[in-house]
Amino acid sequence: MKKLFILSILSIILFNACTDLDIPPKNIITDEDLLTSESGMEIYLARMYSYMPFEDFKYMPQWGIEFNSWLGATGIEGTGEALNRDGICTAFTSERTPYWGRAFTLLRDANYLIETLPNYSDAFPEITYNHYLGEAYYVRATVFYAMARRFGGIPLVTRVIQYPAEKDELEVPRSTEKETWDQILADYDRAASLLMPQSPKQGYSNKYVALAFKSQAMLYAGSVAKYNETVPGRLTGFGQKTGVRIIGFAEDEWEDASKKYFKEAYAAARDIMLNGGYSLYKKKWAANDPEAQYQNMVDMFNDLTSTENIYVREYEYPTITHGYDAYSAPFIFKAPLASGTCPSLDFLELFEGFNRYPDGTVKVTTGNSNTEGTYLLYDSPLDFYKDAEPRLRAYVIFPDDQFKGKTIEIRAGVYTGNSPIQPLHTDYSYASAETRYQHLNSYKNQPKTLYLSPREGNSQESVSYNGSLITAAGANGPFYDNGEGNLTGLYGRKWLNSNPSFEAGEGKSAQPFILMRYAEVLLNAAEAAIELKLAGEPSPDGSDLLQVATDNINSIRERAGATLLASNITSDDNGRNIIRKERRKELAFEHKTKWDLRRWRVWHYDGRDGFWGEERDKSMYSNNSRYRFRGLYPFLSTQTGKYFFDARFQWVSLKTFEFNPIDYYFGIPGNEVTKSAFIDQQPNR
Repeated sequence: MKKLFILSILSIILFNACTDLDIPPKNIITDEDLLTSESGMEIYLARMYSYMPFEDFKYMPQWGIEFNSWLGATGIEGTGEALNRDGICTAFTSERTPYWGRAFTLLRDANYLIETLPNYSDAFPEITYNHYLGEAYYVRATVFYAMARRFGGIPLVTRVIQYPAEKDELEVPRSTEKETWDQILADYDRAASLLMPQSPKQGYSNKYVALAFKSQAMLYAGSVAKYNETVPGRLTGFGQKTGVRIIGFAEDEWEDASKKYFKEAYAAARDIMLNGGYSLYKKKWAANDPEAQYQNMVDMFNDLTSTENIYVREYEYPTITHGYDAYSAPFIFKAPLASGTCPSLDFLELFEGFNRYPDGTVKVTTGNSNTEGTYLLYDSPLDFYKDAEPRLRAYVIFPDDQFKGKTIEIRAGVYTGNSPIQPLHTDYSYASAETRYQHLNSYKNQPKTLYLSPREGNSQESVSYNGSLITAAGANGPFYDNGEGNLTGLYGRKWLNSNPSFEAGEGKSAQPFILMRYAEVLLNAAEAAIELKLAGEPSPDGSDLLQVATDNINSIRERAGATLLASNITSDDNGRNIIRKERRKELAFEHKTKWDLRRWRVWHYDGRDGFWGEERDKSMYSNNSRYRFRGLYPFLSTQTGKYFFDARFQWVSLKTFEFNPIDYYFGIPGNEVTKSAFIDQQPNR
């Protein structure tokens, strides 16, 4: 894509260089200039792709499609993956910049190409001409898809609207949600039929890219059609201006629609599996070798030759860069900020390798809950994680693990009291989340037995230990009065540049972002398969749905170093939840989970039992529409020379999230509704 942008810039410079007033001005680029040569088409496609609604390092959910990597972080939008200190860490209920105006600008470019390129079909070989036309359909489908999952039914602008024109010709009312998803399906199918099997140039789409996004989109459509029915009162409604069902599906159509879309999702994923030539990345993978499995998964997110990559957003220093490392690296690499992506204990509990209490939460004491018994002690914080799934270690930096050649010291505080050590708090419930360590008598009263640090540097409290002074919170915190240090007891590792020689800074990062990879296709097929079985539908291609689902999940688990399923997935909610949970684990921090939680309709309180892709007591972290997440905090015991862990709600920069059923659809920008006789606002807004 860098080459395409440079070509575009050079072309503009050349066209503007003419000063001969006796000939037609060359700064007006005509259709003949762009649509009759490969170099011209490169410029046209570069413009379209530069405005695609891709969610990568330049996307922040709280802000929307602004192409801005400021404060770059992932998984912080109330999904439970990670937490962040700033106001951008909030439930995904809207975007500061709604994806509306920019969408229609890009739709015009795609529609113009679809309408105009046939006039110049003789300028290209048939396969090349078809590919360019397929690119336009792919762009249009992707824009419609980005709008549909935000707004439901949208104005389906499938033609170039000429200006000037009569007012009623300038506006297109919102279609039904069903019509919208049907148009997305038709456009992705048209794109897949026209595009080459392999991208002719770097950055272009191809048949299997279109099929992969089709599979993802149809999984969303099938889920919405089905699970809107599970929201109290049914999640559907009509526009006041047009009377069109702009969100949701009619009672007599949702079931057939959901089956149709799940079939399309499955068929598209299976086509890729059978014919696409992709495979899971396993260059350094070795059976029964957790270290190799961990390193394999670290490497795959930076390897542009990976057989798993279907579609990648590339960056190149110093021309096309982002700032993810500048904001989300551990505190000791602060440049200019840090700690933007701190995974939660709730996320960690999705993974294998930890002892559990009867309720399934991670065990930190000798009792049956974290208020019972005494703390379990470890020689090193890493000992707590010694059996953790290798995939988790590839995604998360554990306390005292290595990153960029340094030990990442994470310590919440130092305890000087006698052992065995009783739980620091007597109440770990949602209601007591605001009672924090600095409020405890062991910290406030004399003699102190608990040492914490409000800030780094000279503000740190110190403790005499083994003949020397040590700081209470170590190098990375948590510091209870500084949200730039560690927040949860964990740091995100996924996407960070791990090269020790790399110096982070604003606009200095250039690692790629994988927008679509083969693992997601396998998960799409598995989920669509179980949904079809639940609906009593046959396989679209005659394959064994449950066997395909089981094989796909086991392939991903094997690569991850997780335990394989001992038997086939069952066609019930438990089987479905196994797949959902695997999806949450595998695709974490990839801008996927927030959309999954929305389409499963499990983000509101009544649906939150299945919030994690498995049944769980929602009262642990919810209070009606509001909910919170937990951290896992390591403390050093000076009396024993060992570490213990405390599991509690986020200690530093405590975040309370809120999500209601109305939030499953974003509001239409108010100015668009006010000025239009056709554009309807969402029902009940």
